[in-house]
Amino acid sequence: MTESTTSINKTKRFFSLLKQAINGKTEQDYTIGSIRKAVFLLAIPMITEMIMESVFALVDIYFVGKIGNAAVATLALTESVLSLVYSVAIGLSMAATALVARRVGEKNLDGAAHAGMQTILFSTVLSLIISFTGVNFAGTILHLMGASDRMIAENIAYTRIMFGGNIVIMLLFLINGIFRGAGDASIAMRSLIIANVCNIILCPVLIYGLGPIPALGIKGAAIATTTGRGIGVCYQMYRLFVRKGLLHFYAAQIRPHKELLIQIVKIGSTGTIQFLVSSASWIFLARLMAGFGEGAMAGYQVAIRMLIFFLLPAWGLSNAAATLTGQNLGAGKPERAEQSVKTTAGYSVIYMVCVSLFFFLLGTPVVNFMNSDPQARHFAIQALQIISLGYVFFGIEMVMMNAFNGAGDTQTPTLVNLIAFWLFQIPVAWVLSTHFIKEPRGVFYAVLISQVVAAGLSYYLFKKGRWKRVKV
Repeated sequence: MTESTTSINKTKRFFSLLKQAINGKTEQDYTIGSIRKAVFLLAIPMITEMIMESVFALVDIYFVGKIGNAAVATLALTESVLSLVYSVAIGLSMAATALVARRVGEKNLDGAAHAGMQTILFSTVLSLIISFTGVNFAGTILHLMGASDRMIAENIAYTRIMFGGNIVIMLLFLINGIFRGAGDASIAMRSLIIANVCNIILCPVLIYGLGPIPALGIKGAAIATTTGRGIGVCYQMYRLFVRKGLLHFYAAQIRPHKELLIQIVKIGSTGTIQFLVSSASWIFLARLMAGFGEGAMAGYQVAIRMLIFFLLPAWGLSNAAATLTGQNLGAGKPERAEQSVKTTAGYSVIYMVCVSLFFFLLGTPVVNFMNSDPQARHFAIQALQIISLGYVFFGIEMVMMNAFNGAGDTQTPTLVNLIAFWLFQIPVAWVLSTHFIKEPRGVFYAVLISQVVAAGLSYYLFKKGRWKRVKV
């Protein structure tokens, strides 16, 4: 066989696997066979899913931005409070992924479906409480966030609709967590693609009006986003209850099960805290950057958005690690679970090295394209080059942390976040930026240091292996 023939065959196999990962029509047993193939099949749709989730915010801010500053401010204030809902949804999706993946690995498919249904039950009840609170106290919430009386009077409908329809946010995250735990990552990807396409179509129509449809302004944005997510949830429900796949769901599973609900609350609550701890630290850094003026703050925001966007593939990889960890632990194969995490971390490191090189070689022209202010450009490039030095560590940390989450050990990542962000990142950022360097570079170096600390600590705890013995 010639070298060119071998190359052609490898290319064919690659595209065959890519098609299989996107279509997701073949049920896979991720507890046997090639680990590299398993990582690939899970990571491709999970990476796409992460990108689709970020598109929601970009689409909304783009169309609402044409209405006026008051509308944008209302959207931003509402989203800030809704981050609490996102945190709960992500925490519950962690619980769903861990419980479902463990039962699938045990070949207990009925138990996996039962666990998934109980998380749906719990999240539905919780979202109804949030809806009641948000709709009835929307004005108070906006007032506490600093909105003016005029802004509240003109735009309160947006906040009420977003809180009133928070169940679609909750279920979209949660049910995708169930699909990921079962290894059906392509369904999770497709549900978000459908939701995004609907949002992109509905946003301009409902905000600006079209034919007989009146212009609803920012209220239209809330209706479009909620409807788009709702259609995505309908697709999820169709795949759960009608076109059944690996797991079979039915009405009797919705009866409350005390032990399962306790596990969901235990795993989901620490998962929520884990997310809140890291989110709150970034809010503090933004406050520090604001003290250096608008140029520094603008540059920092440009850099952070670029850094987060390029983190999405690594986030998708880390989600693959969560599924593989849970299923292999359920199958009684802790060593294969560990090897799966190491393989995933290796791919993440390769990707992060490429991203770091990209920022050093092409970061300047990309920043110049995104922002025209010389001062903002300066700080954005500086932030990219300093923070990306720790991207390899960031990649390792994300994979390790999601491996813990996939094992049902959400307490360890929460501890790592508390130490890395609150004992290192925040104090170091404050000391360096206000007492020693006295420039934004102090904040950037603090982020770099916290990345190294988080990666080192998470790898150390991973090697200790307590996560292998967690029972869920």
